[in-house]
Amino acid sequence: MKKTASLVLAVLLAVCCVIPAFAIQFPGVKKLSDSPSFGAYEHVFIIGIDGAGRFFKEADTPNFDRIFANGAVKYDVRTEVPTDSGPNWASMLTGVSYFKHKIHNGNSGEEQRDSSTKYPTVFSVARAAMPEAELASFVNWNNVNFGMIETDIGVTEHQNGDDNALTDDICAYFDAGNQPAVFFTQIDLVDAAGHAHGSASQEYFDAIHTADGYIGRIYDALVRNGLLEDGLFIVTADHGHTIAGGHGRFSMRESLTTIAAAGKTVVPGGELDKDTRDRDIAAITLFALGLDKTNEMSARVPGGLFEDTDGERRSFFKDPLDGIISPVMWLVTLLTPDH
Repeated sequence: MKKTASLVLAVLLAVCCVIPAFAIQFPGVKKLSDSPSFGAYEHVFIIGIDGAGRFFKEADTPNFDRIFANGAVKYDVRTEVPTDSGPNWASMLTGVSYFKHKIHNGNSGEEQRDSSTKYPTVFSVARAAMPEAELASFVNWNNVNFGMIETDIGVTEHQNGDDNALTDDICAYFDAGNQPAVFFTQIDLVDAAGHAHGSASQEYFDAIHTADGYIGRIYDALVRNGLLEDGLFIVTADHGHTIAGGHGRFSMRESLTTIAAAGKTVVPGGELDKDTRDRDIAAITLFALGLDKTNEMSARVPGGLFEDTDGERRSFFKDPLDGIISPVMWLVTLLTPDH
């Protein structure tokens, strides 16, 4: 009884504190559109390593280390709940919580989306502002292309179930002279290793090492084609894995992920602020391109990322349901043992 009462009290305190927490003002640039980094980039490249979570920090990743030696990295970014691919890739692309977009692993492969959606992806926002721009998504898991990215906005979509071949395809795409304003890829082998062997296994860390090789090959293709002079390069993951293998619930190993960014205005050796969520990749992408967020987005530009801004606050009123439930779920995460 005492333990139950203590848990209820803790939940009530978390809920009572959430609105003041969301109202915190960050110092620095007051209007982000006045920042020199707003629109400083012509290209944003988002490299998604499915299932790698926070574990880049623990794996042998020579390419990740060299690319982000002068970049900004955060290894403990909160994911969406449930900690599955559908909710998290969709939040990164739309900048809204799972409670709004409602995309999960099941329905993402069943129903296509178009530009009439209430929660557009960064591809759709970019297309509206840049009608002639090249936009591209190269994935292993086709639910991203089929069920998340709008079908009627002219995105170059490509799917290959072999990650090595997918990386070959990506490099060939850039070597052919393509210069996308927004590029996204999802690479799958780490997630497969996590399911089969768990996140404490050598096989899992070997898979991250292999994925690191793919990251390096993509980065080098961008360099030799001059696309990183005005390009923002981001590496992230959608969720982690339990020790036993799998994800979708609340443990810390599932619920933390990585965001790493490199670019000409990124803080060298920076660390994104503690309020960073994986959905913030949408706000970062649009900010870098000089595009305004949609009214529905609760994503924000974090502090510690760009040299000339300390970031912006997250508006509670953009998504009150998430604002109330999120701290409660974080408390559940803190109380859930890793397994």
